[in-house]
Amino acid sequence: MAMQAPDIERLILAALPGARVTITDLAGDGDHYSAEIIWAGFEGQSRIQQHQAVYAALKGRMGGELHALQLKTRSA
Repeated sequence: MAMQAPDIERLILAALPGARVTITDLAGDGDHYSAEIIWAGFEGQSRIQQHQAVYAALKGRMGGELHALQLKTRSA
């Protein structure tokens, strides 16, 4: 079963409090999303570390419930 955009946003916000999160369904199929996350906690982190933090927030759902997620991350 595919994840819904509000569920993705909720998981990210729970792990990255205060982040600004924008989720876009890229294909209209509930399976391919883009996420833009702006969070002060990313300050000083490499892009890889930022993406790892987002993947950790999704608690293992990547590759299962969530097939594809294009990430755009930056510090606030």
